[in-house]
Amino acid sequence: MRRDSLFFHADFRRLWAGDTASQVGAFAGHTVIPLLAATVLAATPFQMGLLTAAETVAFLIIGLPAGVWVDRMRRRVLMLRADFVRAALLFTVPLAWWAGVLSLTQLIVVATLVGVATVFFDVAYQSYLPSLVGREHLLEGNAKLQASQSVAFLTGPGIGGGLVQLAGAANAVLMTGAGFLTSALCLLRIRTVEEVPEHHEEAKLLPQIAEGLRFVFTDAALRSIVACTATANLFNGAFTAVEILFLNRELGLSPATIGVVLATGGVGGIIGAILAGRITRRIGQARSIWFVPLLTWPFQLLLPLAAPGWRIVLFPAALAIAGFGIIVYNVAQVSYRQAVCPDRLLGRMNASVRFVVWGMLPLGGLIGGVLGEAIGIRGTLWFVAVGETAALLWVVFSPIRKLRDLPKEPIAVG
Repeated sequence: MRRDSLFFHADFRRLWAGDTASQVGAFAGHTVIPLLAATVLAATPFQMGLLTAAETVAFLIIGLPAGVWVDRMRRRVLMLRADFVRAALLFTVPLAWWAGVLSLTQLIVVATLVGVATVFFDVAYQSYLPSLVGREHLLEGNAKLQASQSVAFLTGPGIGGGLVQLAGAANAVLMTGAGFLTSALCLLRIRTVEEVPEHHEEAKLLPQIAEGLRFVFTDAALRSIVACTATANLFNGAFTAVEILFLNRELGLSPATIGVVLATGGVGGIIGAILAGRITRRIGQARSIWFVPLLTWPFQLLLPLAAPGWRIVLFPAALAIAGFGIIVYNVAQVSYRQAVCPDRLLGRMNASVRFVVWGMLPLGGLIGGVLGEAIGIRGTLWFVAVGETAALLWVVFSPIRKLRDLPKEPIAVG
């Protein structure tokens, strides 16, 4: 193993450990909370769509100003506060259940406020990595963090489904809160001193927001990446709204089995994270962004073909193959974004991207809920599968397709 590997970077290991704990808790929550709504609170498809929208609507509402605020603050401190807030909010769910007062309204409010804290954590987190490890280690750092996310995607649903089966859905929400607390404790142990960002009192909010948006949409490669991710997320939001309902009501699976199915689907993401760096070096960063998705994302068309019996395997198989391509794509495009953005714009760049791409998730959730009521859950899955596959056309028919690699130095801005 190379001595300059991030395995030997103590503070990165602490960030990595904290992120892993947070991701496991979060992915367990992505299974537990919808199961709680579907099985305990008897949510309809439209109500599931509202819950899905609530989880990410904050990116649409405060995503842009959050980038300005992140650029004005120490990012690690902001991440710590977000972790503690998310843990406290989630702990109210089992407390309300024990008191006999838990309602779908509370679940939606908690999901919304957790989403607000997540906006600040995610924007700060992606802006913090370059200052912690240096731009020369971004590809390795993002690959390792994506590996954690993939492991969480694999184990979180299984853990969540098992906990629901054993302890009940409301009690299982404690797992998500514990993950955020563990993340905070790891961040507290980071010793690297973060510089205080320059703060200009005369700087106005709207011009600073506009500067971040202008940077993202002026570069042709960034523009096509953002369009691709935003389109995929729109349809993924619709998928999230009906996924648990499809597995529970259409395929007749128990909570524990749902966890196993989702965990099996996460195997592809882990393989993608492990191989992302090697693939990117072999075929080039640009080709990792368009060619790998072209080979893998169309397998999502298998999702609505799943049915009771042997055809259940089509669901995790589709998730695994498409997940492989999604992770390779994410490692390549996030590393590119971080590499070409000047330090002073990192928060606003990440916030601008998140505003557009994550802002599509709540809209997709609402669309999925409405379509679930109107054309049925399986019909909605067909809508999702076709839409997510078509999203890759943004990068296939972009200037990226003519390149092998992308620039690795910050783009000059006026």
